[in-house]
Amino acid sequence: MTSPFVRRRRLAAELRTLREESGMTSDELSRLLCRSRMKISRLENAYARPDLAVVMKILDVLGVTGDRWHEIVGLARDASEPGWWDAYGDAMGARQRMYADVESDARTIREYNQFTIPGLLQTPEFIRFMIERARAEGEITFVDERVIEARLRRQAHLLEASAPHYEVVLDEVVIRRPTAPAQVVLGQLRSLLQTALRNPRVTVRILPLAADFTGRLLPQSAFSLYTFPDPNDPSMAIVDTVNTDIVHIEHQEVMRYTQRYEHLWQAALSSAASIGLLTDAADDLEKRIGPSL
Repeated sequence: MTSPFVRRRRLAAELRTLREESGMTSDELSRLLCRSRMKISRLENAYARPDLAVVMKILDVLGVTGDRWHEIVGLARDASEPGWWDAYGDAMGARQRMYADVESDARTIREYNQFTIPGLLQTPEFIRFMIERARAEGEITFVDERVIEARLRRQAHLLEASAPHYEVVLDEVVIRRPTAPAQVVLGQLRSLLQTALRNPRVTVRILPLAADFTGRLLPQSAFSLYTFPDPNDPSMAIVDTVNTDIVHIEHQEVMRYTQRYEHLWQAALSSAASIGLLTDAADDLEKRIGPSL
């Protein structure tokens, strides 16, 4: 399905451009619509699902007609469509709900992580352990089993015939540094290997500790890059931070992350060498602790 989140971002940019081209301020538009300025601001910044009736009133006030009117209304309809993730509400976590939405219509997903196994590749045991760590930091709003169920549903999307091509560059420190109980890590490494070997749409490459990054800048956070089938939907970079995810659709910002990713990809081991490193890491860990049950 078309990603409502992506269409909300595109709709917001279109409405803001139309208003600015008309020479009208947000305050002036809100007075003509008898709506609060906050309502207009939230719509122009994609903070909420759009009200189709409000969008049509805005177009009428701005004098938008013909094909342009139909195009914007179509965007608003797509942006307001519910997805399977909406049925979970906050039980799956707001951040995961956003990723599920974006992934639903992605043509390609490229990801870099220097801290942990990405959510699209995590085992239920690893997910459960990460939930325990989140709970230890403070109060949480999501529901454990619903988080796991939703995460597995996102992963199943990678196995569908219409799935996006998924690439991930993992820093070797993710494989070497223990971040969960040894048996959980071993199961996670074996699962990662099986996914990479069995799914032609998934490519896993490891950035070795000895990679030469002289003259290049390493990213300061984990991030993901997305492209979409509709050429009018802008490519997107989402940066993962401790408290939130920062979404970029501005071409210049997305290209900065794209360039960082390409540098990482060039410095990473080949797919075959990465599989070899993962296999050796899993075998070494199994020798130390015994096979996972």
